[in-house]
Amino acid sequence: MVDEIFKYKGKTLEELKQMDVKKFAGILTSRKRRSLMRDLMSDVGPLMKKVRAANQGTRKKQIKTHSRTMIVMPEMVGLTIGIHNGKDFTEVIIVEEMIGLFFGELSPSRRRVTHGSAGVGATKSSTSSASKAK
Repeated sequence: MVDEIFKYKGKTLEELKQMDVKKFAGILTSRKRRSLMRDLMSDVGPLMKKVRAANQGTRKKQIKTHSRTMIVMPEMVGLTIGIHNGKDFTEVIIVEEMIGLFFGELSPSRRRVTHGSAGVGATKSSTSSASKAK
């Protein structure tokens, strides 16, 4: 077995971590590149400060964010981030394969609908048997 080294678009994780944001945005797809460059200065700044503090070891607790449009950056690998899904924070441990994904893709905001069985009187067969029991 050969240990495979993770690569994103031909770059190793160490090469990605050494890139600045504009160079990293250059290898993303166009939608993610535009989103990253537009949001870079506004709501992403405080989140990135928390990420850098966590990487230096000064921040111990989980990083919580409401920003579902943020893109997973290489410097976030290994951190635990709480992503808000509209009701509560979903705890997500960032791994290498998540680089380039939106936070919203990692924390689903809708649940799968599971219906229970029909109640008494919900179907014709249950109504007829209920009337016979009287």
